[in-house]
Amino acid sequence: MKINGKSTRTIWLGNDGRTVEVIDQTRLPFEFEILRLSDVEAAADAIERMVVRGAPLIGATAAYGLALAMATDPSSKNLEWAYDRLLRTRPTAVNLRWALDRLRPRLLEAESEQREVIAYRMAAEICDEDVEINAAIGRNGLDLIEKAAATKSRKGDPVNILTHCNAGWLATVDWGTATSPIYMAHDKGIPVHVWVDETRPRNQGASLTAYELGHHGVTHTVIPDNTGGHLMQHGQVDLVITGTDRTAASGDVCNKIGTYLKALAAKDNHVPFYVALPSPTIDFTLSDGLADIPIEQRSGDEVEKITGIAADGSVQTVHIVSEGSPVANFAFDVTPARLVSGLITEAGICEASHAGIAELFPDRARRSN
Repeated sequence: MKINGKSTRTIWLGNDGRTVEVIDQTRLPFEFEILRLSDVEAAADAIERMVVRGAPLIGATAAYGLALAMATDPSSKNLEWAYDRLLRTRPTAVNLRWALDRLRPRLLEAESEQREVIAYRMAAEICDEDVEINAAIGRNGLDLIEKAAATKSRKGDPVNILTHCNAGWLATVDWGTATSPIYMAHDKGIPVHVWVDETRPRNQGASLTAYELGHHGVTHTVIPDNTGGHLMQHGQVDLVITGTDRTAASGDVCNKIGTYLKALAAKDNHVPFYVALPSPTIDFTLSDGLADIPIEQRSGDEVEKITGIAADGSVQTVHIVSEGSPVANFAFDVTPARLVSGLITEAGICEASHAGIAELFPDRARRSN
């Protein structure tokens, strides 16, 4: 996608061919800064502090983290240490483990002097594959938006899409998941308007989704998190499309906290609720998302504080919770498959169920049995 007219990915190899550069998403939307990752600890810290976030981008960063580790010390001992260090960073997004498990066996079977080259090559492959996967998600999801546009009583009325959190190109290497069909519809000339949940805490909708939609020229409106149900009741939402950090083999989807409430409101108001996801986000080892997906609990600072631009133009973080009041910060919730209209994947759109997922990805489903 583009920032100020320049094509940009979220992660790339530095000019020195060794260090890795990423967009520091903790600085957006107020400042656009590039952070250089020079070793595995820097990669792990970037994931933990949400300098990079979103399941696909976390996986890509973890892959490059192993490459940085091999550039420093290609021994098996260091490989295992780096694998464990990166695996501990974020417990919910399955792409993290998927990327590490893709690299680790290949590196262990290689001679130590070959590991650096192999790791960098495989990390780059994961990034390129993510771009292609998300483009395919966009093409498959575009059909839903085209059909919604065809039902409009007046030609030219926009398709109103509600999304939650940031499942855009900033959460992936490029294109995004939930936003990919939106970008393709916009580029095709289909009028679209996106209701952007602010998405507390961390405000990823207001800060990130709105930022990237604005740079791409997509019409959008930022709304408080609790507005979606009201809009659905009054016929102002045609589709809900969200992303997911982990999807169980049953079709249960785990996404940013608050997604479950949007799904309930969509069900009550007969609004289609779709989840866009790359297949590496599917965890075929889990059958019950509610029982089995670990829910990350993050620092209370994310609830107690908020960052914005002060009257003097400076970026400041302020405290907004009554002093002494305890806070809880559950980062994700699980939406049961029964509330999901369908899963938009790179292989097509399927029912959110064991059978639906297995039909699109029969080899992976068989291997998990």
